Amino acid sequence: MATKTKDIKELTVAELQNRLRELKQESLNLRLQKATGQLENSARIRTIRRESARVQTALSAKRNA
Repeated sequence: MATKTKDIKELTVAELQNRLRELKQESLNLRLQKATGQLENSARIRTIRRESARVQTALSAKRNA
């Protein structure tokens, strides 16, 4: 499920860290599926990577504020 940037900005630092951990875990699972040839939706890797970047950006912005 892709999260809108507006929704990401409303999360707290702890929630952002938790979301980032979930995204990294999902990214790992997708890479393992790709390596074993079980990946059905290869576009999902790109979506997860971009959402992870959005969360990291929001997290660093909140830490610096």
